[in-house]
Amino acid sequence: MTTAAVIGALAACGSGSGSAASGGDVKLEFAQWWAAELPDGAFDKIVADFEAQNPGITVELVTAPYASTKQQLVSGAASRTLPDVVGLDGAWVNDFSQQGAIANLSDLMKDAGYDESQLASQIQVDGSTYMIPVVNFVYPLFVNTDLLKEAGVNEVPSTRTEFVEAAKKISALGDNKKGWALPLDTSAPNGAQNDVMSWLWASGGSMLADGKPNVNTPEVKSVIDMIKGLTDADAVAPGYLTMKEQDKVEKFTTGQIGMMVDSLAHINLIKENAPDLNFEVAAIPATDGYTGKRGIPYASWGIGVADSSEHQAEAFKFVEYLMSKDVNAQLSTLANGFPGNTASKPDFSDSDPKFEEAFTIYQDGTPANEFTGLPKSEDLMRTLNEQLQAVLTGKTSVDDALKNTQDNWASVF
Repeated sequence: MTTAAVIGALAACGSGSGSAASGGDVKLEFAQWWAAELPDGAFDKIVADFEAQNPGITVELVTAPYASTKQQLVSGAASRTLPDVVGLDGAWVNDFSQQGAIANLSDLMKDAGYDESQLASQIQVDGSTYMIPVVNFVYPLFVNTDLLKEAGVNEVPSTRTEFVEAAKKISALGDNKKGWALPLDTSAPNGAQNDVMSWLWASGGSMLADGKPNVNTPEVKSVIDMIKGLTDADAVAPGYLTMKEQDKVEKFTTGQIGMMVDSLAHINLIKENAPDLNFEVAAIPATDGYTGKRGIPYASWGIGVADSSEHQAEAFKFVEYLMSKDVNAQLSTLANGFPGNTASKPDFSDSDPKFEEAFTIYQDGTPANEFTGLPKSEDLMRTLNEQLQAVLTGKTSVDDALKNTQDNWASVF
């Protein structure tokens, strides 16, 4: 099916889209971008197995690229015409729930007698779950070990102090090499979560208090101070004010930077484009002396159920199936991600060893992304990036930037 046809099909989905098929069977429509990112036919096979185990329920996949799926779901949420089951990004959840577009999964789990303790995480609004992360894509620290050795650094940094020292030593090598890359583009502001607040979460910190913004704190200030210190020392790749995520990956792949925080999903891409590049993945360095669990930023293939669906019980049965131990492990393996079921383990036999190393980091730490579930989360990220840009260009102080961020975020909440 062409993209245009897919978008048209998704736009046609409406309230009660799980219409009865012939013979009174239940037909569920599932809008997502996942199938397009998996090997050909892989997700169709998973769906077919579900249908075989659940006679009377069929699932129609409505697949489009991520951006197209987002566009159509935003429109469907506003008009309450979402398909029965929807793939979700955590950044959409608050707005969709406030619009009454997606169902309260806490209620559906209770009705189904579902044991939620097996879930690695849940995305909640006002204490109720509206999205379940099915597959998690974590963002560890990538380290070019050749550049580290060339700079005289013998160990992968584990603390912020070690990280700053390593970044400066790599930058001192010259030849346009820099220690770190920081994407602060405001049109795609996810650098705020992956490259800025990740340092806070790595040390068990939080940008919220009782669910409300709490960014004007010594803990957040220490992160901004570290970043400013690195830019002042010329240890950050140039162009960071307009840099996007793909730009830092390119710089790492070509050996221009020594370290970056990035999605584990890019391991194969880096290896394909730079087969001779020696690199490792590690936990994001924490504050000196920190001994608690390391927070590790992540993005998810999340799932939800339309509030307007006439077949919510059957829709949740499909959610249960995707979250079951074996199926969740299979899906995670196919996606090169980590399972949302705590009992599942991906099959690493055909994967790069770095995936299994990262899985250990994931198990030893805790998934952390406080932007998920927040209202207008992309706008919150954009504000943080804008204020950080003002700090790094000398237009404002760190203290004023944090106050401005706090005030702006509070107005959104």
